[in-house]
Parts: sequence; C-alpha cells; structure tokens
Amino acid sequence: MLKDITLGQYFPGNSPLHRLDAMMKLLLSVVYLAVIFLIRNFYGYALLALFTFALIRLSAIPVKFVLKGLKPLLMFIAFTAVLNLFMTDGTVIWRVWFLTVTREGVAYAVAMLLRIVFLVLGTSLLTYTTSPIALTDGIERLLKPFGKMGLPTHELAMMMSIALRFIPTLLEETDKIMKAQTARGADFQSGNLLKRAKALLPLLVPLFISAFRRADELATAMECRCYRGGNNRTRLNASKIGRIDYFAGGILAVFCALILLANAA
Repeated sequence: MLKDITLGQYFPGNSPLHRLDAMMKLLLSVVYLAVIFLIRNFYGYALLALFTFALIRLSAIPVKFVLKGLKPLLMFIAFTAVLNLFMTDGTVIWRVWFLTVTREGVAYAVAMLLRIVFLVLGTSLLTYTTSPIALTDGIERLLKPFGKMGLPTHELAMMMSIALRFIPTLLEETDKIMKAQTARGADFQSGNLLKRAKALLPLLVPLFISAFRRADELATAMECRCYRGGNNRTRLNASKIGRIDYFAGGILAVFCALILLANAA
C-alpha cells in the first residue's frame, strides 16, 4: 500500500508539461484547483475529466501510474462520500432505521468524491512533471513580492520543496521498518481497524529517529557545500516564461470559460 503513494515523486520526461516554466505551472495548478470547486453540474465534471486526462496523456506519464496514487486514498474517499450521502438534508429517496438517503445527498456525495479525485490528480501532475530544483525556484519566484516585506522567500521555498520531496523517502523508510518488524513477528494485517492502528504505533519511534537522522545528514551536506541561503545566489539555468507558457495559460482560460458556460447550462 505504501508503494502506491506517488505524491512528491518526479517522473523525468520531455513532454510539453515538463517544459513549462515551474512558476507558471504553480499558478496554473492553483487556478485548476480553484475551478474544481466552481463546478456545479455533470457537464462541468465531464469537461474536467476530459481536460485532466488530456493533460495526463500530454505529460507522457502512464495513466496507470497516475491513477495508482489514488489507491491509498480509496478508504478516505469512500468515507467522505458515505458521510455526505447520509448527512445531507433534502428529498428522501431511501430510509432504513436512522439512515436516510436524500437526492441532494447522492449528488453532493458524488461531487465530493470527484473533487477529491481531481484534486489529487491535479497536484500529482505538478510534482510528476517538475524537478525538485525547478519546483523550489518556482515557489521562490512566486513568493518574491513578499520578500520586500522581510519574508525569507528562498528559505520558505526550500523547506516546502524538501518537505514535499521527503514524502517518498519517508514512505520507503516506513516500508522497510514494517518489513523488519514483520520478520520479528509483528502483525500489521490481522484484527479490526483499531487494532491495526495500535499495531502501527511502534513504527513511530524508529521512523522519527530515521527522519531526524536524514534531516541532520541533509543539513551537514548543505553546510559542506557552503550553502548560505538565498543571499547572492545565482542559477545555472535561469527560468523565464515563454510562448509555450502563455499558450498553456490561454488553454486554461478557455477551459475556465467552458466551465462557466457548463454551470449556466
């Protein structure tokens, strides 16, 4: 299950999405995520599905690899959908004991399910097609206006990028610890959900120790390379917004207009 978590991983390639400027990708991703919450009917979600899968195909990343990232979240997605299904007031279409299903509840549950799915797919595409260095530079350039207010933009961008890229590393470390404890007789599979959760508690101590050790090694490596933050820092390959970025922005603008038209339908 842990191997199915793909958030934070980078998939090297030379697709149009890979060649987009990192800062532009961040801005477009924010707009994409905002559009998800503006959709009000089936036509909008159909357009969103077509647009998202067109992006996946354009990125040249296998669809199975992208969809695999949803597998660890299936329980959370199902729980959210069921919660909205039974907790939404409206026109009753089915009632058993204290459980009531309404027409509005069904619609809201489906909408929440689709929103979570497309939120995960959208954010995953950003990390799949953006290298750690490019992502850090993009975040730093995006936060640059706040630097005039005394905000350490470079340090914040570096921390966010490192935290995101450490997710696969920590998941791999967790998998190794689970296999080591399983070999020593630990059981993480049997029992109900509560017992499984309690069985995972012994993983926390070695996982925290490993995380702090990796953080200390990273800090030592950065210090040995004379890292001093963003002061007087230059870039080997300076990023800049080009025609392909403006073209991508135009396509997203057309998509937003289509979503607004679909909401009016």
